[in-house]
Amino acid sequence: MSKLTQAENHSLKELQVADTGAGISTAGQPAASGKLEHVFPSYARYDISLVKGKGSWVWDDKGNKYLDFTSGLAVTSLGHAPEKVGEKLKAQIDTLWHVSNLFHIPGQDKVAELLTANSCADQVFFCNSGAESNEAAIKLARRYHQKVKGTGRYEVITFQQSFHGRTIATLTATGQQKVKDGFLPLPEGFVTVPLHDLPALEAAIGENTAAIMLEMVLAEGGVLEVQPEFLNSVVALCKQHGLLLIVDEVQTGMGRTGKLFAHQHYGIEPDIFTVAKGIASGFPAGVMLAKGYLREAFTPGSHASTFGGTPLATAAIAATIETMLEDNLPERAAESGEYLTGLLKEKLADCPFVVDIRGKGLLIGIECQSPVGEIVLAGQSKGLLFVTAGTHVIRLLPNLYVSKEEIRQAVDILSDLIHTYANEHQAK
Repeated sequence: MSKLTQAENHSLKELQVADTGAGISTAGQPAASGKLEHVFPSYARYDISLVKGKGSWVWDDKGNKYLDFTSGLAVTSLGHAPEKVGEKLKAQIDTLWHVSNLFHIPGQDKVAELLTANSCADQVFFCNSGAESNEAAIKLARRYHQKVKGTGRYEVITFQQSFHGRTIATLTATGQQKVKDGFLPLPEGFVTVPLHDLPALEAAIGENTAAIMLEMVLAEGGVLEVQPEFLNSVVALCKQHGLLLIVDEVQTGMGRTGKLFAHQHYGIEPDIFTVAKGIASGFPAGVMLAKGYLREAFTPGSHASTFGGTPLATAAIAATIETMLEDNLPERAAESGEYLTGLLKEKLADCPFVVDIRGKGLLIGIECQSPVGEIVLAGQSKGLLFVTAGTHVIRLLPNLYVSKEEIRQAVDILSDLIHTYANEHQAK
């Protein structure tokens, strides 16, 4: 396992955690039981129990140290336990936790101003997760057409290999059949077409179509970037047919791709876009943002979220956004992503097992010739955490502060893992 840097040692001493050489002391932390008898087995969990984190590093209950290139699935974008966010949360904990949205919550004004000042949006709705933010987007699109425009439109067109959430509506919107298994009947009002198939998209638009919904990078679907030409055609079709354009930025938003929001790379302005994951540094939060003319569709009582935009949530969101803007983290993500991609291409150039290396900013996919699950497990034994994006794609999601040294460490480990697996696979 890698040794602590001087900066890491300093940060961990502030947490009163001692470096033991093999890892860190985890006294007082519960060990993993290995069997969660009273928790639904809906997750295929790795056999690791993580108990501490700082920056790019996490430690398990056995004291093992790991370089984290998952960021909690693109959530801890400021690294683990960012100090400013922690300070704001601690201060808010001593002040006020929850009052409900029946009352004015000043933190919502602050966050809404930060978000609208740095995007094309004019309105913000607060919720708890990416699925909830996408639910809000779907409901807003339908209600706008039905209550404001009076058209009765309700259908939303999405794309194959997309991922929009696990609620009944958002899993129906998702363009991957595996998330729908066992949940029939699914609600009507969703049409899915192949990505980049313009004739199929045009044919799917009908009198009931309300919106087109897509991701700029289909992260869960294999880290597939939407082609600019196709996106321009989508925008044109929305204008031609009076449809709303919804962009799902749940994983790509908050600096991950090298812009604060991924759609800013393409010079487009969606009518609605959604953000969650990296918006609050690990505190559960999501937002749905929209153009001002959609405000009248969400009148009092039309939509709500009990825990959306609480004082605690808005404190975490505000501190996260302010830190991201003050430290120019989207720009840093773009530079670090270019460096990471360049190193990967250099180290893996001689490996035909690797089909493609792609992505934007610090959302990177490495497509391989065969399933990569064994490589993920081998990485854990070498002290590097990363995940998949489908069966054949390794997905890398380091935090936006990740250093060049940490990138080099990760690439060295990953290159060795991939070469070793490729050679063994070829030998078989």
